[in-house]
Amino acid sequence: MDQVAPVPFSIADFRARAAAQAEAQPGDEFGDHRYNPGHPRLKHIKPLRDAAVLIPVIDHADGATVLLTKRAEKLRSHSGQVAFPGGTIDPTDPGPEATALRETFEEIGLDRDHIEIVGRMPDYISGSGYRIVPVLSVVRPGFSLTLNADEVDAAFEVPLRFLMDPTNHARDSRMWNDLEWFFYEMPYGGQRIWGVTAGIIRTLYERLYA
Repeated sequence: MDQVAPVPFSIADFRARAAAQAEAQPGDEFGDHRYNPGHPRLKHIKPLRDAAVLIPVIDHADGATVLLTKRAEKLRSHSGQVAFPGGTIDPTDPGPEATALRETFEEIGLDRDHIEIVGRMPDYISGSGYRIVPVLSVVRPGFSLTLNADEVDAAFEVPLRFLMDPTNHARDSRMWNDLEWFFYEMPYGGQRIWGVTAGIIRTLYERLYA
């Protein structure tokens, strides 16, 4: 019997694409430098700080969604920006996956019992000096969230179909020390998805859906 292809933008399709993604080759780095080659901001004085984020893809019958957060306005860095749950890798964390799960629970109260890790993407180098490991995951519905008000103002879902449609990926820029800095932007439902988060989403598209 012929195998039936997974429904586009379903969890089955996402799993298959995550499993089939090409292995990253040495020197094949992803990050903000791809959109800003040679930019002075990328000449980091300090070593890159290691971090991990969770890409939580929620298994809905009518199409998968991606869970994102809006960082608290009172935070000192990246305040009010849309982000994946995640943070700096602690020396006591067994690995990036553990960091992503720990930070997700600390930020939004999403229990790891609802999360299945299905892979990771190559490291993403941010202009702010982080080497970020994007951890791919499938989230089982029926969870409840408890937002940490010190870190997160809101959590919301965006259809995977929307985020993986390149027509929704706009290029934008802002001035940084009198120099132009380029990034992607994906506005959705009144939320501004841009910068590193949009860059990671763009990388997900390029590696899994392009």
